[in-house]
Amino acid sequence: MPINMVYRTPADLPAAIPIFPLPGVLLLPRGEMPLNVFEPRYLAMVDEALAGTRLIGMVQPEFDQPEDATNPPLVGIGCVGRITAFQESGDGRYMITLTGVSRFQIEEEIASDAPYRRCHVNYSPFQDDFVPGAGEEAVDRAMLMRTLKAYLEANQLEADWSGIRGASNEALVNALSMMSPYGAREKQALLEAPDLRSRAEILVAITEMDIAKTRTDTDTSLQ
Repeated sequence: MPINMVYRTPADLPAAIPIFPLPGVLLLPRGEMPLNVFEPRYLAMVDEALAGTRLIGMVQPEFDQPEDATNPPLVGIGCVGRITAFQESGDGRYMITLTGVSRFQIEEEIASDAPYRRCHVNYSPFQDDFVPGAGEEAVDRAMLMRTLKAYLEANQLEADWSGIRGASNEALVNALSMMSPYGAREKQALLEAPDLRSRAEILVAITEMDIAKTRTDTDTSLQ
């Protein structure tokens, strides 16, 4: 298995992958997601991934499922990531980092004796995910920055502006989307956006609604 694997087309990825269902979690191409893995079935999944392709598919369960559901139905679209960092905790946990590669559509779940779930997936609808920076020129960066500034001010938060200014449009849009505090449906909408411009516009719209709510709540508390 080559080190620093590069995936250029859907054909470079396996059709069957292990699936890690997590509500409210968003992984995007070239984004980095730290995970603290402790359930035995997912420890086994990481072991298999490390022994093979290092690939794990992140996907949300269908919305409004009971928290104790064992195998809830899954939404149709997720994102596969490659394990790019791994550490044992010494107390039975793994700390890993997944770097997003491509979104996928779930075609069918695979019957298996493994303790974790596996699915046949299709990457073909997401060809642009294999092209770093695809669609960056169409992003309204000024609007994104204004909205980010307004959100930080409304919530009395600070940011590393030098790092933000130096980030590419793709890195900025995807990082803000992944770090956003919004719910499972909003995260799924960001994932399923057809292109980077659409994702930025969705993020701005969601954030503006959140800012308006924050200001309304603040005004109400002052009355």
